[in-house]
Amino acid sequence: MHSPTFLQDLAVVMLVAGLVTILFHRLKQPVVLGYIVAGAIIGPHTPPFPLVHDEATIHTLAELGIIFLMFSLGLEFNLRKLRQVGPTALPAALLKIVLMVGAGYELGRVFGWSSMDSLFLGAMLAISSTTIIIKALGELGLAKERFAELIFGILIIEDILAIVMLALLSGIAMTGSLSVAGVGLTIGKLAIFLTTALVLGLIVVPRLLGFVGRFKSNEMLLVTVLGLCFGFSLLAVKLGYSVALGAFVIGAIISESRERGRIEHLTEPLRDMFSAVFFVAIGMLIDPKMLLSYAWPIAAITVVVIVGKVLTCSFGAFIAGNDTRTSLRVGMGLAQIGEFSFIIASLGLSLRVTSDFLYPIAVAVSALTTLCTPYLIRSADGLVTRFDRTAPRPLLGYLAVYTRWVGQLGSQRQASFPAQLVRKWTVQMSLNVMLIAAVFLGAAFLGRRPLPWLPEYLGRPEIYRTALWLVAVVVALPLFVATFRKLQALGLLVAELKITPEAAGERTAALRSVVSHAIPFAGLAGLTLFGLTLSSTLLPPFRVLIVLFVVVALLTWLLWRSSIRIYSKAQVALQETLSQPPPTLAEKPVAIPALLREADLEALTIGEHSVAARKLIRELALRTKTGASVVGIERGGKGIINPGPDEELLPGDQILVIGSPAQLTSARALLSLTNQVPILNLTR
Repeated sequence: MHSPTFLQDLAVVMLVAGLVTILFHRLKQPVVLGYIVAGAIIGPHTPPFPLVHDEATIHTLAELGIIFLMFSLGLEFNLRKLRQVGPTALPAALLKIVLMVGAGYELGRVFGWSSMDSLFLGAMLAISSTTIIIKALGELGLAKERFAELIFGILIIEDILAIVMLALLSGIAMTGSLSVAGVGLTIGKLAIFLTTALVLGLIVVPRLLGFVGRFKSNEMLLVTVLGLCFGFSLLAVKLGYSVALGAFVIGAIISESRERGRIEHLTEPLRDMFSAVFFVAIGMLIDPKMLLSYAWPIAAITVVVIVGKVLTCSFGAFIAGNDTRTSLRVGMGLAQIGEFSFIIASLGLSLRVTSDFLYPIAVAVSALTTLCTPYLIRSADGLVTRFDRTAPRPLLGYLAVYTRWVGQLGSQRQASFPAQLVRKWTVQMSLNVMLIAAVFLGAAFLGRRPLPWLPEYLGRPEIYRTALWLVAVVVALPLFVATFRKLQALGLLVAELKITPEAAGERTAALRSVVSHAIPFAGLAGLTLFGLTLSSTLLPPFRVLIVLFVVVALLTWLLWRSSIRIYSKAQVALQETLSQPPPTLAEKPVAIPALLREADLEALTIGEHSVAARKLIRELALRTKTGASVVGIERGGKGIINPGPDEELLPGDQILVIGSPAQLTSARALLSLTNQVPILNLTR
């Protein structure tokens, strides 16, 4: 029989966490802070005796907490929202990260800490807490404000940059230094991994989840999602990255699925449980004696985090074209550290390159800044009003003129049609190059690790590597063909635009022909050399390579049209995924009174492409055409009972429709809706 120690420890963790978080909820304090306090209460450093005996098991469960926490952050990642607010959010995110890393490093050196401790401190201070900010803005009812959307954009960019930072810190920790070439190589490999994962994932995963979702089984959907989550996290670890990266990326891919709402609803309990264990495990590392001995650094770091992030984020938001009120509210909302800081701190501990005191200090600073976050957000408007009253009028005028000027630059920036084509083709060719690199790097990775189940004749190193190289070429062939076709189009466009009859005279046609052929063949030669370089460890002897080149040329001629079709289908599948935004919220039943006895009710969600989107109820003539009537609208968490005929229906609205089964069927057909949720079916 197994020892009850694990069950006892888990019971203690959850019971104490539950009691403390209830208290913090009553005190209107962040629940995350309650988890950390619960961990400090039951930790080994709390007298008179520790309540948890098997800490290793708790920390193993905390690893699952990291996976589910990063997976949930990935689910909140939105490529469309990033495109909308990215140009405005990027300057603020970059400025904040660069300056805060520098400030943290210099502060650590002032305290006399080692270079590695100081570097990890700077990295921990650079990233704000997505979880804490989302909860704080939601509790304050500010999640739909303009400044909140900008904060979410900054957080998305920060999450991406934090992943890059984790990879760079791992490289620095293992080698002790990081050269410019090392930085470029690390970022390049990470870019290839992320691009390949996103492109292939967006093509395959939403369709897989859509297929599973048709069975209407929550169990099947949940098991499939967990398999994808853990499997992709394992893949990231095998490739030398962290489980946090794998969980975040697969969450971002799944966020583009139409089943996103159900997945959020199904995984939310798992996320809450294991993230609670994660934060409790963090609290268990707190040593009160150590915190007392480092009280001055904790206070100084807290002040640097709040003041530094308010100034850097506000300034970055302002130079991107936001007004002073929005910019300051953004800065006040991002003045804390959280879950990514803990992940960075745990990375330093796991790699044995940071001191033991750094993790508890990060936890204490996070707790203090978390406490301040709601008050900072609430006080932002008052601070802006005070600034407007006391600042010199000429200064306010200059600030307003700058904001208008940046806004006009953005509205006037309209590229010509040829420039748009060149940009589009360049992006597509860049993606193709990254995917080609991924194919050959993957083949090289397998070449260093022969598969044990291969037949004996294929197990010979030279035959195995040759077969791998040939398979990699065949797999990458559609990408080579597509890139060559894009280069042909680019060559024709450049020749047409840059070689004019006025300048070339009678030689116009000849020069255009030379340019239009030189560009694609030069690009193809460079791409071939690039592929040979990446697969240099797999290349067979020269004579065999010549034969293989002939084989590849023959395969290219035979499979040219098939390659075009394969690439086109993949491109269409990717565009379909990105052009149809999934539902953002889990479908929830709407409560209605029990007085209705002779009718059926259904809640229908207005989609982006529904014929009802952005139309008045009067214009739909729903009752005249179908007999059904709209009796309620839920929008942004608020209800509109018995809406009038001049009420406009917006995408994302959930409308409550009353009528007979036949009338409701006609109404669904008229509205072209697919997300219907039966609320109450009352038979006569």
